[in-house]
Amino acid sequence: MSAPSPSPVVIVTGGSRGYGAGIAAAFVKAGARVWITGRNESVLEETATRIGATPFVADAADGAAWDRLFEAVLAAAGRIDVLVNNAGEGVRIGPAAEQDDDSVARSIASNLTGAILGCTRAARIMQAQGDGFIVNIGSACSTHAWTGWGVYSAAKAGLLMFSRCLLAELRPHGVRVTSVLPSWGKTDFTEGANLPPRDPEVLAKCIDPSEIGNLLVQLHRLPAHLVAEEVKLWPMVQPIGQL
Repeated sequence: MSAPSPSPVVIVTGGSRGYGAGIAAAFVKAGARVWITGRNESVLEETATRIGATPFVADAADGAAWDRLFEAVLAAAGRIDVLVNNAGEGVRIGPAAEQDDDSVARSIASNLTGAILGCTRAARIMQAQGDGFIVNIGSACSTHAWTGWGVYSAAKAGLLMFSRCLLAELRPHGVRVTSVLPSWGKTDFTEGANLPPRDPEVLAKCIDPSEIGNLLVQLHRLPAHLVAEEVKLWPMVQPIGQL
């Protein structure tokens, strides 16, 4: 196994806002060199400047964009220590009978395909390095059934199982894979999915992006011979099993 990098090189997809921005900021604070991706260039650059990360405009569901991203990071840093697949969106939350083909395809691409595309490329790089850490940000929806969340939940459940298989494949090479499954958070996810906003008092007690960021930093700091396969994170204000 290669020696640990004194300043880890980290990629966070969907890093311009929400959980992604919180995760990226936590790694920057911990001393890492961080690249963040997103599709909105102006928002991405504003976040990168604010937290001290490097922006890279990319759609996580585009394989060619992944190739450009890894090429740029390797050219600048020579290695990749951590990949956080955070990019995702609700697209259209509603009953199956009300879904249209484009929304279904977009949800699968955003919440599943994009992460797989990143993982396959990171796997090759990290296997050669003899170490690395991949985190796939899933959802409590991957293990709980809620009305209207079928397409999104199916994508996240697929990501969970892919992550389990990926860990089985990569652990002999010293590469760790962790699934983090958060539920209610202080993000704009509900607005983006056209869901009713949460009560402000409840929202204040939901998962803060900085909290999930600090969690990932601690998971990365586990001894190299240990891995947390899955971490499900619930806010205490949310009754378990209630969306």
